[in-house]
Amino acid sequence: MILTGGLKSLLPHVLRRIIRCNRLSISNTSGMAEGYKQANVVILHKSLADDFEKFCHANDGPLPLLYRSKLGDWKCPSLSTDSDIRTDCLQYRIYEHGACTGSLKSLKEYSQQLKDMVTFYLGCSFSFEKALQNAGIPVRNVEQKCNVSMYKTAVPCYSVSAFCCNLVVTMRPIPESKLEAALLATNELKEAHGAPIHMGDPGLLGIQDLSKPDYGDPVHLHPGDIPVFWACGVTGVEAVINCRAPLAFTHSPGCMFVTDLKNDNVTARFSREVPQVHCISQDPLHYSIVSAEAAQKIRNLETLIGIDPGERGIIHLQRQDELLKACLAISHARSVLITTGFPTHFTYEPPEENDGPPGALAIAALLQALEKEVAIVTDRRAMNLNKKIIEEAVQLGILKRPVPLLSYQKESADSALTFLCENGNPGRPRFDHLVAIERAGMAADGNYYNARKHNIKDLVDPIDELFLAARTIPGVTTTGVGDGGNELGMGKVKDAVKKHIKNGDVIACDVEADYTIVAGVSNWGGYAIACALYILNTCEIHDRYLRKAVGFPQLPKKMLWFSALPSVTKEEKLLKTLVQHGVRSGKTASLEMEVDGLPFYNTHSLMIEKLL
Repeated sequence: MILTGGLKSLLPHVLRRIIRCNRLSISNTSGMAEGYKQANVVILHKSLADDFEKFCHANDGPLPLLYRSKLGDWKCPSLSTDSDIRTDCLQYRIYEHGACTGSLKSLKEYSQQLKDMVTFYLGCSFSFEKALQNAGIPVRNVEQKCNVSMYKTAVPCYSVSAFCCNLVVTMRPIPESKLEAALLATNELKEAHGAPIHMGDPGLLGIQDLSKPDYGDPVHLHPGDIPVFWACGVTGVEAVINCRAPLAFTHSPGCMFVTDLKNDNVTARFSREVPQVHCISQDPLHYSIVSAEAAQKIRNLETLIGIDPGERGIIHLQRQDELLKACLAISHARSVLITTGFPTHFTYEPPEENDGPPGALAIAALLQALEKEVAIVTDRRAMNLNKKIIEEAVQLGILKRPVPLLSYQKESADSALTFLCENGNPGRPRFDHLVAIERAGMAADGNYYNARKHNIKDLVDPIDELFLAARTIPGVTTTGVGDGGNELGMGKVKDAVKKHIKNGDVIACDVEADYTIVAGVSNWGGYAIACALYILNTCEIHDRYLRKAVGFPQLPKKMLWFSALPSVTKEEKLLKTLVQHGVRSGKTASLEMEVDGLPFYNTHSLMIEKLL
């Protein structure tokens, strides 16, 4: 028998010849013939071949098609010069009517049946392991001399005819400091599954226990390692099982076909294609990715809205990349709850100001276009007013449909948890992300103050409690948008508010959000969130990560999303509607076309144009 020591430096045709002679003492091909592409193998009856090819193209993350053989052909001339698919994998599996009925070292005894079958060669993540090592990234399964861990997930692939299954992934532990390097090393290697599809908590993929892989071996994490998941070609095995073909063959997971093709590193052609990694949640741990170009566009939005026309000193409250991180978190959310409403004009009816609702509706409109669930929670006393505003926003074409309108009252110690989660169960949250925009925030003394230190507590329902409760619910993140420091969520920067904002020692909100977006006018923060979500969802790198590299890119929906963005015309009509309902400018209490004392024309209208 030949031992494993020198196998990593063997040329592929030599390695295949040794495998063909059944002279190896290894159980998988990880680390073998370093620098050459390896392939998953699926062999199907000719009647299923066209549909399986379509299935591969529809799910090209897990199933990058390297080659489809001709009918009954055991060779693959574009991948290797002297191969025979009947003998050149370490081990095969035979499937009959969806059941694995055995493992084989050779398929020669099935040569007659193979004449009516077609072989598919699919990219494999073993191909990029050398690229990871070249980037200085440890490959734990190679270090531990074992097969890579493979897991079935809860992520459905795009179905084609009889082929339907959930995504299978490989997991490689990566040191946290090397996450971006791992992403860069694999992003352009599309034929080896490309960039990771998930970084962080395995539970977010429906994987319950990393120590119990569905295929392969357990790979142990070192302290500081993050589980990183790539789409896996064993997805094809799951598709074969579910299609219940009378007869099919696959490689045995980890026992790949080694090709003659060099797996040359491909460097990103343009800087805009370089992906970045950002942590968006600690509990559960979750990282997202975005292109450098998209991230810079969002940073530009953050800079635009950060001007201080009211000269309040908000520059001292701003934190870099809060807009980017908040919108990455929202982009991954399934359901979003928005709150707004600041009854600063307590001597008027209604007491609301007109900063907040337009920004909230701008966010809601884009979320609707992205097909996410969205609801708004506000004060019970303001329900009728907000219902009318939402109805007119639909008539004006700002919203596609009415947004569900909710109110919250504290009735027991568990009221907030019951509101946010099904049956109060933190494991079943109704919302993944909460956004507060120009919402009165509770100060340290339990009261609510406008900018002039007037206590307006009797007009404000305790929606802050939802944000406090959200901090105890795994997977629920929060964003606060404000322009003065007394808004819900601004507790994250309360020390700066107390130091730099007029009356800050009294009015500063004590309740913090995970992300704090500070804008010259809060509506601008809402517009920027909508624009940033548009940028993210039109970013190919982020789109692929969102859909876990299965199904098709969502870019054809780009024009639909764009039409949902705020515009000068839409915001002008909405502000006129607010004026008609007696909703006043925050700073002046004027019923003119202004927000926070700043004229709509040539101030707010210009900001909208710049953001777009």
